[in-house]
Amino acid sequence: MPSSFLFSISTLSLLLLLLLLLAVAGEPPTAARSRTGESDPTPTPWPHQFHSVLFMNSTGSLQLIDLWYDWPNGRNFNIVRDQLSASLLYDLEWNNGTSFFYTLDGDSPSCRTAQLEVGILRPGWLEGGSYLGRRHVDGFLCDGWEKADFIRYYEDVETKRPVHWRFYTGREAHVMTFEVGAALEDAKWQAPAYCFDQKEVEEDEVAPRGGGSASASL
Repeated sequence: MPSSFLFSISTLSLLLLLLLLLAVAGEPPTAARSRTGESDPTPTPWPHQFHSVLFMNSTGSLQLIDLWYDWPNGRNFNIVRDQLSASLLYDLEWNNGTSFFYTLDGDSPSCRTAQLEVGILRPGWLEGGSYLGRRHVDGFLCDGWEKADFIRYYEDVETKRPVHWRFYTGREAHVMTFEVGAALEDAKWQAPAYCFDQKEVEEDEVAPRGGGSASASL
C-alpha cells in the first residue's frame, strides 16, 4: 500500500474519532443560559439527506471534498481530491461502523477498510455543544458551537446553513455548496469488489497523526 494512500486515510480519520468522543459523551446537557437570562441558540440538525462541496485547508494542504450524507439509508460518502491531483480517494462510511477507503486508479486500485463500534453522525450530533456566540466567519454572520473540545462549528444566522468548521488540529472546512435533499444514486454507493478481499485497518492505523484531518461528512 503506498504511503501516500495511508496518509490520506489518516487525514480522513478525525471524524471517526469524533464519533467515538460523541458516543462517550452520552446524553446532551440542558442548554446553557446566557447572561441576559435567555436560552442560547441551538444548532440546526442536519437534514436527513444533503450534498455539500467542502474546501479543506490544513496548514497549506488543500483538498476538495464532495460530501453525500444519507441518514435514512445509514451511509455517508466523501469523495476527496487533493490539490492538482488527478486521483480521487473514496471514503465510504456505513452506520454499522464499516468504512471503506479506496481508489479506482487504472491498473493499481487500492482499498482498505476500518471497523469501529459507532456509525455515521446522526442529524442532531451537535446537541449539547457549548455556545460560542456570534461572529463573522467566511463573510457570514454565524452562530458557533464547540463539541467535545474537538470541533468548532459555525452556521449562518439567517439561513441556518453550515458555513465553516474547525477541528482541534487547526484543519478547517469551508462549505462551498449545501444542497438539502440531494441524493446520490444507489449504484454509486457500492464499494468495489476488491475491497472485500482486503485486510481491515486496525483502529490505531486510522487514528489521527500529526496534523491529520477529518472526513467532511459531517
